[in-house]
Amino acid sequence: MSDIRRTVAALWRIEGAQVVATLARMTGDVGTAEDLAQEALADALTQWPESGVPRNPGAWLTAVAKRKAIDTWRRQQRQDEKYRVIAHDLSETGEDEWQPIEDDVLRLIFTACHPVLSRQAQVCLTLRVVGGLSTEEIARMMLVPVSTVQQRIVRAKATLAASHVVFASPEPPEFGERLGAVLGVVYLIFTEGYAATSGDRWIRPDLANEALRLGRVLARLLPREPEAHGLVALMELQASRFAARVAADGSPVLLTDQDRKRWDHAQIRRGQAALARADAIGRGRGSYALQASIAECHACASSVEDTDWERIVLLYEALGRIAPSPIVDLNRAVAVSMTSAGAEPALRIADGVAKGGKLEGTSLLPSVRGELLSRLGRTEEARSELGIAARLATNAREAEVLRSKAARL
Repeated sequence: MSDIRRTVAALWRIEGAQVVATLARMTGDVGTAEDLAQEALADALTQWPESGVPRNPGAWLTAVAKRKAIDTWRRQQRQDEKYRVIAHDLSETGEDEWQPIEDDVLRLIFTACHPVLSRQAQVCLTLRVVGGLSTEEIARMMLVPVSTVQQRIVRAKATLAASHVVFASPEPPEFGERLGAVLGVVYLIFTEGYAATSGDRWIRPDLANEALRLGRVLARLLPREPEAHGLVALMELQASRFAARVAADGSPVLLTDQDRKRWDHAQIRRGQAALARADAIGRGRGSYALQASIAECHACASSVEDTDWERIVLLYEALGRIAPSPIVDLNRAVAVSMTSAGAEPALRIADGVAKGGKLEGTSLLPSVRGELLSRLGRTEEARSELGIAARLATNAREAEVLRSKAARL
């Protein structure tokens, strides 16, 4: 049974968003679609140990969920119109009505990012339904309690249902009011793939690749939106390092130790081209384009020592003004420590972040402080901070790296 559970979990990470998107298109309701998908998953856990995993498990889940929808509609005696919709969907002989967003998963994101929801609710719901992330993972990414995430998701589904929001593409004039949230959740999905917040894997390429695919679709859909191109540039440049970020045994390889020959230089060029497209629109660089600029500095350097850290500091300062965040400040501290200014002013920046309290309970702050204290020769304090960071780390691979750093001190 444990093998089947792992198989189902892996399948859900890969195909869950598409299954929910297909069901949402059929039922017109995101909450109902996810409920049906979860019921189908429960059936898989009970049936597959005996029958075996089907050749096309995603199609199996979708078919089972569709039958459950039909049964529900039959019990509710509201079958006539629903049957016509289902029959049309299952026949697969007719053409769908034209939709401005042809990708079902992207359409699902736009639906979940409906303006009737708060920004926080949009992000939580989309990460759960589309990204397939657990409430614990979402809570760590958003720096809020798990209970807060759970409440936001429940309220979001209820609000969409009460507002009669159906699964349908917004008209092009409505894209703008949803774009910020859509870009945000696509990048958060990528971020979880780039550096997993939990589990025993350092990266989750399935999530990152799906986010990159969605970003490319979004950029084609909105070619005059510079931040859509900026986001694609950022994801391309960061994903170019994947092959060098993990050793053969799955252990993390930090930036200083990575073999840059293993970086995907074709992907780096694609990222640079996307950044050039963002610049060509002529509206200046937004938060994603600025982050892409930072990633480009790393991508173009032959080594850590050769990296233009002064420019990276300036870019983080600009990013902090248009998108202030304690994580941006912490990253700026790391960049400052790599310049001629050294670790002392960087530690002051990190201590300022600590006073804000927003990163309390995460491994981020003590891991950076431990590194800076080590460079300043304050070994005992550094070892203590790295030990705290290791205990707070929720990803097993990250914890291993932090314990190793502390041991070397």
